[in-house]
Amino acid sequence: MFEYALGMTSTSERAAEPDVPYDVFSKVCPSRGTLEHVTGRWGALTLGALHQGSFRFNELRRRVDGVSEKMLSQTLHALERDGLVHREAQPTNPPRVDYELTPLGHDVAERLLALIDCVESRMDDVLAARERHDTREAHR
Repeated sequence: MFEYALGMTSTSERAAEPDVPYDVFSKVCPSRGTLEHVTGRWGALTLGALHQGSFRFNELRRRVDGVSEKMLSQTLHALERDGLVHREAQPTNPPRVDYELTPLGHDVAERLLALIDCVESRMDDVLAARERHDTREAHR
């Protein structure tokens, strides 16, 4: 299901392919860490924001409403380490640092934005489901 939402092949199809050496369902697979960076709240929102273009740190922090300076810094560092974000420091006074997606980051962000669009477009259904659930739970 996860792969389907992201436009990828199914896990069974991937397992049958000999050239796909990674399996996110394996606890030792390094793809798990990247998946956490991408799908965590701040990672997903940061990638989504950067899909719109290059941002300076404080511009990005304003765009990703609610993220602390510390969390944004940690998120950007993790995404940069994974090769999804490029950090460019300009030799100016005061220093200027811009962040933008790499080609890999654009690919991941496109898929992530499709999932975000799906969730946003179905929020009426989600809210109705929550209400039904909460009503059932209140009567137990």
